[in-house]
Amino acid sequence: MAKDQFPGWHGTTIIGVKKGGTVVIAGDGQVSLGQTIIKGSARKVRRLSPGGFDVVAGFAGSTADAFALLERLEAKLEAHPGQLQRASVELAKDWRTDKYLQKLEAMLIVTDGKELLVITGAGDVLEPEHDIAAIGSGGNYALAAARAMMDTDRSPEEIARAAMAIAAEICVYTNGSLTVEEIGAH
Repeated sequence: MAKDQFPGWHGTTIIGVKKGGTVVIAGDGQVSLGQTIIKGSARKVRRLSPGGFDVVAGFAGSTADAFALLERLEAKLEAHPGQLQRASVELAKDWRTDKYLQKLEAMLIVTDGKELLVITGAGDVLEPEHDIAAIGSGGNYALAAARAMMDTDRSPEEIARAAMAIAAEICVYTNGSLTVEEIGAH
């Protein structure tokens, strides 16, 4: 059976919210194959600590591909300690030019508590406007909801949780089983 004959993997929503010196990345736990929920409690947000330097990363897309990218990101962070943007750019360059990496289907949101970045397979390292980044099938819903709450007195975690709840109500590939990681500026 050809690769394009398999039902597509869908589902996830990851959001990063930066406010008041704190960044929160939250992700849902649903993994779907076609119209079937395979797992409802996957952990798509991870804390990395290469060389004692904390980074939080969330991924959308193929889990195996995302883990390959997270390993590469850790290696880049070890080569460039304390330089998240440089490590992210180096990862994006490799992802864009390496024949093996080009086939990986995932996106990442990463933060060190100071910077909030989206890394894509197109070679992009994006610093989002309005201090909010969202990816995945429900990303646009979560992004819109979070933007509406940024001028309130809610904390980044409260904004991320509320935005994810809204996304889960709209996107059938997103659920309310959350993993939330918070990190402050170093």
